[in-house]
Amino acid sequence: MKIAITGKGGVGKTTFAATLARLYADEGRSVLAADADPDANLGLALGFDEESLDEIVPITKMRKLVQERTGADEFNKIFKLNPKVDDIPDKYAKKCNGVKLLVLGTVETGGSGCVCPEHVMLKRIINHLMLRSDDVVILDMEAGLEHLGRGTTSGMDAFIVVIEPGARSVQTYRNVKRLADDLGVRQVYVVANKVRDEKDEEFIRAKIPAEDLLGVVHYNIEVIDADRNGSSPYDYSQGAVQEIRAIKEKLDAPGTVPRQA
Repeated sequence: MKIAITGKGGVGKTTFAATLARLYADEGRSVLAADADPDANLGLALGFDEESLDEIVPITKMRKLVQERTGADEFNKIFKLNPKVDDIPDKYAKKCNGVKLLVLGTVETGGSGCVCPEHVMLKRIINHLMLRSDDVVILDMEAGLEHLGRGTTSGMDAFIVVIEPGARSVQTYRNVKRLADDLGVRQVYVVANKVRDEKDEEFIRAKIPAEDLLGVVHYNIEVIDADRNGSSPYDYSQGAVQEIRAIKEKLDAPGTVPRQA
């Protein structure tokens, strides 16, 4: 299963991605969580300590590696579009609580039309992850929609848009669904996070089609405490874990996520 988690900044997509990854790891599955957010904090949410994370350099920041694999440097503007990347997940991923973490980084120069060595590396790595059929791959994307414009995530089985009960989050879901369809990804689901009460839940159910809504995660002070302490929400809040486990069970149901051939 290859899933991209996306949404506006601050909606809780990293908390959801990390908890989902740990739930699959607890089943004995091989799980690779890839952090493609420039403000990379998936590692803390998985339970890595800060010292370990300080040692991790995002792949797109490894200039020597990018140059070696693409053949690009300051003097050579012509580079390979299909660099070797098959060894990168095993070589650079770090493991904690049964989950392998690969910090990808992002491309900070250029917009939807960016074709640069870092973008080529990023896209090739993600496409390679799609072919690792034995892994559950959970991709924690950068906030916003630029990754969809670059086509970086075109090989995913499904997108999960994490939203809050609000009009702007709902609009993000609609935009993701439109852009994902252009990429050939037909499954776009929603997880509503930080739901406070029945009024919030009624708003979500009125705005999101029932077939797209995987479930809700209620506002939880324990998750906030975990973030403040730099700890994994998985170890702090059994309530949040149980709600995300119910979402995972729905996601695992036959026919929910048709796998790529």
